Amino acid sequence: MIRPKKSLGQNFLTDDNILNKILSLVEVKNRNIIEIGPGTGNLTKKILEKRPKNLLLIEKDQLLADNLQEKLSSFRNVKIFNEDILKFNLEKIIEKNSIIIGNLPYNISSQILIKLIKFQKWPPKYNKLILMFQKEVADKILAQHKTSDYGRLTIITSSRLKVTNHFNVLPNSFYPVPKVKSTVLVLKPIINKNFNVKKIENLELISHIFFSQKRKMINKGFKKIFKNYLEAQKKLNINLNLRPSDLTQNEFFKITHYFEKNS
Repeated sequence: MIRPKKSLGQNFLTDDNILNKILSLVEVKNRNIIEIGPGTGNLTKKILEKRPKNLLLIEKDQLLADNLQEKLSSFRNVKIFNEDILKFNLEKIIEKNSIIIGNLPYNISSQILIKLIKFQKWPPKYNKLILMFQKEVADKILAQHKTSDYGRLTIITSSRLKVTNHFNVLPNSFYPVPKVKSTVLVLKPIINKNFNVKKIENLELISHIFFSQKRKMINKGFKKIFKNYLEAQKKLNINLNLRPSDLTQNEFFKITHYFEKNS
C-alpha cells in the first residue's frame, strides 16, 4: 500500500461518488485530458473508462509515477510525466481544446492556479479547468469585493477565468482524512473586456502592494505606486480613503492599466 506523503500535501480522493461527480462536469470521450497530481490513479481510472483521445498525467512523486506507469502500460494514449507541475512547461506540450483536471496539493494549489492563468498565449489551449482546492482557498477565488475573503486571488483569477460551477467535498472523501473541507471549481478561460493590462505580473504587483496593507486606506498604496499619486487619483477617479477590499476587480485593472501607461 502506498502511503501519502505529508511533505507533498498528498490526500488521495477515494470517494466514488465524488470521482463520478467530477467527471459528470465534462465530456471526456475523444478529448485531450491533462490530470495534475493523479496520485494512486483513482480518478485516472475513471477518466480512461470514458475513453479520452489522450491523457497526460503530471505526477511529482517518483514512487507514484512509477506505480502509474506499471498500472497503465497497456494504454497507448497515456503519457506520464514525473515532474513538478510548478517547474514543468505545460503550455509547451498542451494540445488544443484540452481539459485540465486536478485534485491539487493544498500547499501549492494557488500557485498552480496562477501558473495556469499566466499562460503566455491567451486564450489558452485549454478550455476548461476542473480543480480541487481547500475550501478556504476556493472561497477566496469566489469572493465578492467588500468581503473578508476578497483579495489578490479573487482579482487575478477574475482577470482571465470565470467560475462556472462549484461544489464542496467533505473530508471523509479522502485518505488520509484532511482537517479541512474541500471545494471543486470549474473554471473557463475568458477574454475579459475590462482587462486591458499588458503584463499580468503588473496586476500581481499592484494587488500585492495594496493587500500587503489591507486594513490601511489605499492612499498608502497610491503613494508607493505613483510618483504623482494625486494626479493618478484624479485621472482614475478613485477615493483614496477606501480600503483595498472596497475596490472592484475592474478598478484594480484600471489602476494597473494606468500604471503601465505612466511608469
